[in-house]
Amino acid sequence: MESTPPRRSSRRYALAALLVLCSLLVYSYLGAAGDVTPAQQELENQFQESMTGVVLQGHFTLNGREGLREETYTVEKVTKMAGDIWLFHARIQYGEKDVTVPVPVKLLWAGDTPVVSLTDATIPGLGTFTARVLFYRDEYIGTWSSGMHGGQQFGRIVKIGSKTQ
Repeated sequence: MESTPPRRSSRRYALAALLVLCSLLVYSYLGAAGDVTPAQQELENQFQESMTGVVLQGHFTLNGREGLREETYTVEKVTKMAGDIWLFHARIQYGEKDVTVPVPVKLLWAGDTPVVSLTDATIPGLGTFTARVLFYRDEYIGTWSSGMHGGQQFGRIVKIGSKTQ
């Protein structure tokens, strides 16, 4: 019994079906990854409001050295750019450094808690930094590194003009 070769139209149909299936899978994945649920949108709105017109007053450490050093970040506002990229409009003050710059960061979520993830990012006037900073209610805490230095940081988030500032 001789076998007949598959017809070209069958191959085309199978290839077209495969392409449609792959396209649907990709569209489904991208749609799920890019959609923001109403609950997530509410968390993002709350974060944006909580980080508008605030001062992060705190301290940082230097690994291998004793003591705390003061740091101040005056945040005019934060805005969501695209996906998980946010822009912090901030004045950064520590040691003898004092610069005002927009800083793009990746903002990830651990449940209802926003976490800044900055990896080898150059901040004009300051240098290249890596940091993970968690924000919860009116406090922040995290780790940082830059070149040969690194340490921890922590402090309070205070609305500008409040009595606790």
